[in-house]
Amino acid sequence: MTRFRGIPPGILLIRSLRGKDWSLKTYRYLILLVTFIAYTAYHASRKPSSIVKSVLDPHPINDSDNVLPWPMGDLFVKSGINDTYSDQQGWPPFNGKDGTFKLGEIDVAFLAFYSLGMFVAGHLGDTLDLRLFLTTGMIGSGIFVALFGMGYFWDVHRFWYFLGMQMVAGLFQATGWPSVVAVIGNWFGKRRRGLIMGIWNAHTSVGNISGSLLAASVLDYGWGWSFILPGAFIVGAGIMVFLFLAAYPEDVGFPYPSDSSPNARGVIRVWEEQEGTSNDEEAPVPRISSVHRKGIGLIGACFIPGVIPFALCLFFSKLVAYTFLFWLPFYLSQTEIGGERMSVKSAGNLSTLFDVGGIVGGILAGYISDKLKARATTAATFMYAAIPSMLLYRSYGNISKTMNIILMVIAGLCVNGPYALITTAVSADLGTHSSLKGDSRALATVTAIIDGTGSVGAALGPLLTGFLSTKGWDAVFAMLMIGACIAGLLLSRLVCAELTERPSSNSPRGRNNVQVQGPLSQSLLRDGRR
Repeated sequence: MTRFRGIPPGILLIRSLRGKDWSLKTYRYLILLVTFIAYTAYHASRKPSSIVKSVLDPHPINDSDNVLPWPMGDLFVKSGINDTYSDQQGWPPFNGKDGTFKLGEIDVAFLAFYSLGMFVAGHLGDTLDLRLFLTTGMIGSGIFVALFGMGYFWDVHRFWYFLGMQMVAGLFQATGWPSVVAVIGNWFGKRRRGLIMGIWNAHTSVGNISGSLLAASVLDYGWGWSFILPGAFIVGAGIMVFLFLAAYPEDVGFPYPSDSSPNARGVIRVWEEQEGTSNDEEAPVPRISSVHRKGIGLIGACFIPGVIPFALCLFFSKLVAYTFLFWLPFYLSQTEIGGERMSVKSAGNLSTLFDVGGIVGGILAGYISDKLKARATTAATFMYAAIPSMLLYRSYGNISKTMNIILMVIAGLCVNGPYALITTAVSADLGTHSSLKGDSRALATVTAIIDGTGSVGAALGPLLTGFLSTKGWDAVFAMLMIGACIAGLLLSRLVCAELTERPSSNSPRGRNNVQVQGPLSQSLLRDGRR
């Protein structure tokens, strides 16, 4: 008898109230919405530490009382305006001479355990119920993010306490990315995957923006609230996931047969042809349980063609992106813009514009890669473009507030574009690669390898920044530009393969009845057969 994972309680309730089930298209919209909110909450809960850095380790401020008239009234104000923390001496143990370096250690502790947990979480995500796995990770993350903030109310000044909270929070946070990418890969085929995932991946920047605004909005009541509020947000989102996330199509009655089955290929092809149409309900077919899926080991996933180059590229891409994520508000509060300094709260608000550029960059990179059918070329081009954009931001961003905002948005577009592309569409492409045999599914495992490797770079970047920023911000930006250059160079072989091959009627697209995504995937498929 076929076994099923439990249908989400929220969906069962809606079915009983409506008296009928939803169509496949409606379920896909629901999956996009639930996973979008889920990962928005993950990123929102990572943002508070960057907002409170200048509170824990204060910097010299101006006492000017003027309010900046543009662009959003008193949202961006000079240091000294409504700055509750101007008379405080910071929060031990972060307010000493080595305070900045300790803040860097806090970041690297979180990201190191996040990257280590990613490899384990990816394999577990391919073997356990993704809905329950994701729910557990989100609620655990919320608890330990809030416990970090409780250090304010409990008057904790022990470095090991804050370090420990970040370590455990990093492990729980590792459950998020492999799980949500696997869920999206389960529900969507390769057709327009870059554009769909580019739009969907805006959750990263939306989470950074919402996390910054949430943390900054309660900063005046004590920095502890800046952690508790985002922590409560991710716990609430975790409850939503438990109620409404159908991780596999077959768990709500739609088939996803073995990839090796001729019937499976036909059904998958029909699904992809019906994307974007209103008549997307499938004819009744036997249900197939998700528990019959076979996982793939970490070693086996590493041998999927293309996994290692993209993983190494993401190492340097996330080094750059996460340095901005964790240190941009601190940089803005320490840098004179138009001859003036901003308050801690205003710097946090202003830093959200970097993620506005990131939203555009992720969508643009996905759209371009779909049109060109060239994932590696698109990612490498964006990484090379990030180098002059960061140089211009460092050199001319302090001229005026207008110039700073324009250059910040451009830098965010170039930095986050390839990061978004690799962690979404590329990971999903490789996780369902044709070199996988039988009914093995490697979505979460491949995503974990790529993003886990990237997260090691994400840990290294903020750590080096904590050290280099004491020498000067020019050194920090030099590190970021070198990282972007290396990221682009690591994709050189795949870029050459894409530029030298063109799809044709005799391309591997028609072989084995498997749809192949562009010249890169054709090259990878050929490599996988050797």
